[in-house]
Amino acid sequence: MKLRIDLDGKTYDLDVEVLEEDRPPPRPGYLPPHAPPMTVRSSAGPAPGAGGEDGAGGPAGGAGDDAAVDEEKVSRSPLSGVVNRIAVSPGQELKQDDLIMVLEAMKMETNVVAGHPGTVKALRVAEGDGVKVGQILMDYA
Repeated sequence: MKLRIDLDGKTYDLDVEVLEEDRPPPRPGYLPPHAPPMTVRSSAGPAPGAGGEDGAGGPAGGAGDDAAVDEEKVSRSPLSGVVNRIAVSPGQELKQDDLIMVLEAMKMETNVVAGHPGTVKALRVAEGDGVKVGQILMDYA
């Protein structure tokens, strides 16, 4: 690329080589601004590195309450966020993929659904509670 530059009243003609683009390539996984809510099936254990920190998360327990937990009897949070809406109550029968609750993180809603059929034994969070990745949200009977 050729450039002409005027500096202190003198004109210089330059040859410039562009080594890389000005803009980085688009990042994979970008979601458009108005993407539909994501749905996550919750039943597996915590994500790697989750749990065992300080056990925070409210009186019902948090990510650190993993001692002797039967993973088939709990639903865990797939992300850190805020409980926006709870769609179940204790004693309610669930089928696989039934909506348990909606979590919100960075203005995006994520539906947490049942990973297997069962009965809701207890909810460990309430609407408006902050949750961490891997925190137990609900117990199955």
